[in-house]
Amino acid sequence: MEWRAEGIVLGVRRHGEHAAIVDLLTADHGRHLGVVRGGASRKMAPLLQPGAQIDATWRARLDGHMGSYTVDLIRGRAATAMEDRLTLAGLSAVCALLSFALPERQAYPALYARSLALLDGLGADRWPEAYLGWEQALLEETGFGLDLSACAVTGATQGLAYVSPRSGRAVSAAGAGSWADRLLILPGVMRGVPGNDPREVVQGLAVTGHFLSTHLAGSLGNKPLPPARQRLVDLIAARAAQPDSG
Repeated sequence: MEWRAEGIVLGVRRHGEHAAIVDLLTADHGRHLGVVRGGASRKMAPLLQPGAQIDATWRARLDGHMGSYTVDLIRGRAATAMEDRLTLAGLSAVCALLSFALPERQAYPALYARSLALLDGLGADRWPEAYLGWEQALLEETGFGLDLSACAVTGATQGLAYVSPRSGRAVSAAGAGSWADRLLILPGVMRGVPGNDPREVVQGLAVTGHFLSTHLAGSLGNKPLPPARQRLVDLIAARAAQPDSG
């Protein structure tokens, strides 16, 4: 069994004295584990960092085996990301959530392409907004997408202000009534409304965070979300709270 593909390194763990097990995400083969001989060596370890783009060839005697990788580095991202705390936290959160949320060997080509674009844009001015959109896409791809097109109560497409924490559907201010304090705030940025208020991204991350932790994580045995995601959210919130952030 053999295939070759480009992929994003999601994680690496030591295997024996010199080898490493690489958690790789590719467009056509999904999340796929494999052993890299010498992956823990001084030469290879700095190249096999989360977020790195690699050209990998996977081989195994049988399809069900873990198999092994031979790899060549296309692009490293960790070294550049270390220059900024938010950028590094973003890279870590993306890789950790993909590894957490996606089952092995199931292809998600659209999510792969979006994740690649997100990582390539690390450090851009509006990257936190792009990250919020990526979390929405992650929920959609894993079967927990939000429906923000119309009010779940009245059917109205205007005046949408909340999200139901149970159904993930939008609710208008009129439709919410006395239930408003039990609903999640729906910021305009999640509906594609132009704006430049970073606090809306924080509100949006509270919405996606709710569904990631209660719905997605719940389907995975109620495992806690990777701490890397909360570290990123905390940094985004701290920067949004700065007086000149808008």
